Amino acid sequence: MLEDCGAVRYGDFTLTSGKKSKYYVDIKLASTRPDILKLVAKKMADFVDEDKIAGMELGAVPIAAALSLETDIPYIMVRKKTKSHGTSSRLEGELKEGEHVVIVEDVTTTGGSSIETVELLREAGAKVDKVLVVVDREEGASENLAEIDVDLIPLVKASDLI
Repeated sequence: MLEDCGAVRYGDFTLTSGKKSKYYVDIKLASTRPDILKLVAKKMADFVDEDKIAGMELGAVPIAAALSLETDIPYIMVRKKTKSHGTSSRLEGELKEGEHVVIVEDVTTTGGSSIETVELLREAGAKVDKVLVVVDREEGASENLAEIDVDLIPLVKASDLI
C-alpha cells in the first residue's frame, strides 16, 4: 500500500537526521488516506497494552489518533518545541505519574526524534519501553533506542520495502 500510494520515492533526499538518502518514505501521503491509516492502526494495535499512546507532531499525530480510536486508549500529542502561550507545555493530553506510554512514529532512521520523545515523557513521569513505527529505515534507530532500554517494533523494514 505504501508503494501504491506513492509514499516511496527515489531521488536525492536529506532526512530529518541530516543523512543523505537515495530514497524517501513519505508516510504523510499514506496517513492521509483512511484505508492505509486504518490498516496501520489495526496492525499496531496488536502490540499495544500501555495506558497511553504518544506521537510527536506532525507525522506521528494521525497515527496516534488512529491507534487511539482502534484501541480506546487515550493519546498524547508531543510538540517539537515548547509553545510560547497557554500552558507552555510540549505535551498535549493527560499524563499521570507512572503511566506506561507507547510511542508511535511514522519513519525512523537514527531514532533521534523517538529518543527525544522518550526522554520528554520520562521526565514527565511516564514509563516508556517501546516505540512502534510504520517504517524503520534500519540505520541505527533500533540500536540507539536499545541503549536507553526501549524496543523498536517496526511494521515494515526498509529492507522489505526497497
